[in-house]
Amino acid sequence: MGALRLHFRPGKLRLAEQFRISGYVFEETDVVVAELDDGEFQGRGEAAGVYYTDDDIARMTGQLDAARDAIEACNDRLALRDILPPGGARNAVDCAMWELEAKRAGKTAWQVAGIDEVRPLLTTFTVGADSAEAMAAKARGYAGAKAIKIKLTGEIDLDIERVAGIRAARPDVWIGVDANQGFGIADLPRLADAMAKSGVSLIEQPLARGREGDLEGFSSPIPLAADESALSLDDVPGLAGRFQVVNIKLDKCGGLTEALMMADAARKLGLDVMVGNMVGTSLAMAPAFILGQQCDVVDLDGPAFLERDVSPGVIYEGGMIRCPDDVWGSRAAR
Repeated sequence: MGALRLHFRPGKLRLAEQFRISGYVFEETDVVVAELDDGEFQGRGEAAGVYYTDDDIARMTGQLDAARDAIEACNDRLALRDILPPGGARNAVDCAMWELEAKRAGKTAWQVAGIDEVRPLLTTFTVGADSAEAMAAKARGYAGAKAIKIKLTGEIDLDIERVAGIRAARPDVWIGVDANQGFGIADLPRLADAMAKSGVSLIEQPLARGREGDLEGFSSPIPLAADESALSLDDVPGLAGRFQVVNIKLDKCGGLTEALMMADAARKLGLDVMVGNMVGTSLAMAPAFILGQQCDVVDLDGPAFLERDVSPGVIYEGGMIRCPDDVWGSRAAR
């Protein structure tokens, strides 16, 4: 094996249709794909960054350019945490390191992670914010889904109507709602009670990041999940007593290595664990699928939003996600 070489390229993924959440409307997403090549094997990682921290293409590529020499001299995923901060750039390189390590060892990445056998995972499919009627129609369109996540906008009366309509349209599915920081603490009792009446099982990030202390002493009839409040390992200790679930995303924390550390830390605090995504191709879902093997809630529907995914890709069937070894993380991967 020769010297390690880093290559990266920006790309743009078109969504199949406009997607709205609290405060944002998306029609496309930018990604960076990093490749590490040792002359014999190659590892790849895809990152979309984090839009609400301004972790965009310019920042990610700038970080990769600045750290190129240190990255090419690094063969230790833990040491990478001292080279790049949490975020998309480190995620892309970390995942490339995982695949390179697996190929060098003649194993799969999930075997490198110490998993004996991977299983298909029940995943949510997300309904973006729209009129109540359009959202109910979208939920019906997810005919094979067994779990649905609903984007809220902070318009409490409309949000309650939206969720009630989807529950009426799909009485058979698990439902979680994602507020994306759209509410204040004064709205939360009413929101939580209404969601409980609609059979909702999870409320994700109801308050703005930085307002976690407002949840002290709040008793919710439905578990609360931290998303924007849980960017990296450093945030996990502050979640206890305020949230019951932590949503871990590789783009936020900087890759599978820290994601697994976050999951372990969360479990030790008595928190449940969720894996999510910032939208991306199957190349981004595959490392998260490894984390998903130990998660209570899985939200890995990113490729379902795209006009075009990579091939080979993850497989959605019967409300589940499967990730064949030829997608990423083994010598069979392309």
